[in-house]
Amino acid sequence: MTSQTQTRPPIRFRGRSFLAVVLAPEAPIEDWLADLDALAKRSPAFFAGRAVILDVTALAPSREALKDLVAALNEREIPIMGIEGAGGGTLGPGMPPPLNGGRPSGEVAMPGEAPAAAPVERVTGAKSLMLESPVRSGQAILFPEGDVTVMGSVASGAEIIAGGSIHIYGALRGRAIAGAAGSPGARIFCRKFEPELLAIDGLYRIADDIDPSLRGRAVQVWLEGDAMRTAALD
Repeated sequence: MTSQTQTRPPIRFRGRSFLAVVLAPEAPIEDWLADLDALAKRSPAFFAGRAVILDVTALAPSREALKDLVAALNEREIPIMGIEGAGGGTLGPGMPPPLNGGRPSGEVAMPGEAPAAAPVERVTGAKSLMLESPVRSGQAILFPEGDVTVMGSVASGAEIIAGGSIHIYGALRGRAIAGAAGSPGARIFCRKFEPELLAIDGLYRIADDIDPSLRGRAVQVWLEGDAMRTAALD
């Protein structure tokens, strides 16, 4: 008889970075959940297909309060992959694992109506990205390294996520998320202002909160402290 030895491949460990959404609830938690529901009503698939981390540093909740909060988020189809800022002994069995040491990169308020399987274009190795073609509905452009310039329009249901500023030379009808790498000085510029959602460095504004007098005009968006400002360019 001849014995045969099967050679099994070695177990491989690889590092990989993902852009996660960090939810940082504030008291009173009922009001915070109501605001979250209002956002979800506008964009039903807001958190679809995204890694979500819960930062409870501002709450310092008890074990039961934290358990109720995670359950409330699960009911809203927002699964939590990890929890930051929880005190020792707060996380019990069946809870997401504790996380620490994350590098801040802005709370990116992620996709809205686009399905979880929507194509995502990620480009690396440059400080700016120029798109010659329009961004179609369901398409997401992720460029955390710098600015994004779109020579055409951004359709409803489409999304641009930039580490720096966003320049759109057509109509903005989808979602524009600038400063995603923690850049409060980032701005959003567009020739025709009809957005579903705006965000800069973790501060966001949905369509219902946008001054209707600015719709259809050339507009810039920027931050002043903790306030988002919008102004016509013409």
